[in-house]
Amino acid sequence: IEELQAPNGAEDWVKVIFHPEFLKSTNPLIGLDYEEFVRGCHLGVFPSYYEPWGYTPAECTLMGIPSITTNLSGFGCFMAEHVANPEMYGIYIVDRRLQGFDSSVRQLGEQMLQFCQFNRRQRIIQRNRTERLSDLLDWKTLGVYYQQARRLAVAAIRPDRFPYEIPDISEHQAHYSRPASIADPQAYQSDVDDIDDEMEDNELSCGSSRTRTPDPELESEPESAPDQSKDTK
Repeated sequence: IEELQAPNGAEDWVKVIFHPEFLKSTNPLIGLDYEEFVRGCHLGVFPSYYEPWGYTPAECTLMGIPSITTNLSGFGCFMAEHVANPEMYGIYIVDRRLQGFDSSVRQLGEQMLQFCQFNRRQRIIQRNRTERLSDLLDWKTLGVYYQQARRLAVAAIRPDRFPYEIPDISEHQAHYSRPASIADPQAYQSDVDDIDDEMEDNELSCGSSRTRTPDPELESEPESAPDQSKDTK
């Protein structure tokens, strides 16, 4: 932080808060439960150099919060395998496997800048898409992999007593195709979306079966914000 000359001054655009404690409502610094804290964020940034799975970006996804992960994390690799064009669903994957540190940092910065250039409607569309991926993280999907991993581990230790062949689990795998409409800030010259109106209205109204996540910036403009207080599926 000192090298970057960003000492959290009043004039600094970026503020750094390091508070190593589990979030809960009785916390003296951030009096919020973990779920409330996550839902209040615009974007989760987790560019791990190594992560066997990665619960934090998965938790963001379940709450409809876009996130940044890497292809050296289990979550990032899983999403890249099951989702066509993950960025369209709010899952940004930094390449830390095939490029150097500086290139990864540059890519991370570009992804954050791209996200910051979204207008209000684009953020709503993306958050709806992100929350739709929650079914992919359901236990009925992930449980198959856990069971397979356990059986492989047991078979590796005692192959004589527990022989095991890897089954075909393709029938349990879910795949998400590229969304019909586009949420690329470069495709817009103003806050007026020029994508197909019918496609966009469909994106805005067909969130997941759970209550959709409100955008903090929309709360100050109730007259122009879509009704997100109930399910509209």
